[in-house]
Amino acid sequence: MKFKSKLLLAALATSSAAFAQTAPAAAESTIAYNVGVVSEYRYRGLGQTTGDPALQGGVDYTNASGFYLGVWGSTIKWIKDAAPATGGTDAKGGLEIDLYGGYKFEAAGIAYDVGLLRYEYSGNTYKNIGGTVNANTNEAYASATYGPATLKYSQSLSDIFGYANSKGSTYWDLSATFDLGNGYSLVPHAGRQFFKNNTTYSYTDVALTLNKDLGNGLSASLSAISTSGNDTAYKALSKTGYNGAKSATVVGLKYTF
Repeated sequence: MKFKSKLLLAALATSSAAFAQTAPAAAESTIAYNVGVVSEYRYRGLGQTTGDPALQGGVDYTNASGFYLGVWGSTIKWIKDAAPATGGTDAKGGLEIDLYGGYKFEAAGIAYDVGLLRYEYSGNTYKNIGGTVNANTNEAYASATYGPATLKYSQSLSDIFGYANSKGSTYWDLSATFDLGNGYSLVPHAGRQFFKNNTTYSYTDVALTLNKDLGNGLSASLSAISTSGNDTAYKALSKTGYNGAKSATVVGLKYTF
């Protein structure tokens, strides 16, 4: 049976759950809320809203001991846009909810972060398109930060993003944050997504994000994103012919309170 799937996309560093996972541990217990909008939702380099804007928001609890919990959500379109295989039907699912928790600590000048992440697509019927499984995904992750650089490793504990027999798929993420002064920061990123038993869709992604702190909890971002994903393969995943692996420029606005 012909296999069809579609991936989540690489989001702006300031607008996704991934950003919360690499923030430093708090000196005291805190609760923080965030809401935002991006011109296109990208995660790990791939488009998840077929080039359209997305509304996003979340809440994070950080304990002074280093433990943290959070939830983050975004509107999506990749499930509804999935191209049905022969004998399959259209799928439903317009919302992503990320549930995550972990522990942050420091040793010998290196900041560590280990945790679990659940991508929940409430009520999704992605498996109905044929050749796929439910899109809900569980991952474990670990990262180490030294100076401005962070190296992070993620491994799926279930089938990943609708790929059948893909448990154990991995993602490596190398990024750095450079303070440019006057509220500006620059974040270069490179990642490698490997899909177990489906290497056709494995790819490398790179991004460069410029962030600006506008004050009073408001921040803006501009990202240039590119991937090595096979254009023909990714176009075939979409019933509208959208290529989620193509290069893109994404702008975002976020308010944290």
